[in-house]
Amino acid sequence: MVRIRLRRVGRKKAPVYRLIVADSKSPRDGKFIEILGQYAPRQAEGGLKIDAERVGYWLDNGAQPSDTARSLLRRAGILKARHEVRLGRTLSASAVPVADTGDEGSAGENASA
Repeated sequence: MVRIRLRRVGRKKAPVYRLIVADSKSPRDGKFIEILGQYAPRQAEGGLKIDAERVGYWLDNGAQPSDTARSLLRRAGILKARHEVRLGRTLSASAVPVADTGDEGSAGENASA
């Protein structure tokens, strides 16, 4: 199974993590397929950089994010945007036009008058 997970790089006491795509059987800092981004937890701003297009590609092809990777993707807004796109497609495909409520209200007034 292909996973999206973190790989630790950086110095001692100053961790930096790379968001990578790797086989689930490979070790944490071992062989990987592609680098998707970087996360620096000790950096205040700009500590999270992710290539959203490539993440979307791998998620479409069945890669499963780890719990921490899913949390970072959620923080970056990638999962929400992906959900809205998917939801928008299903809603537009099954959308049924609804009559305006203003027309119904005016018809009710004419009936009572």
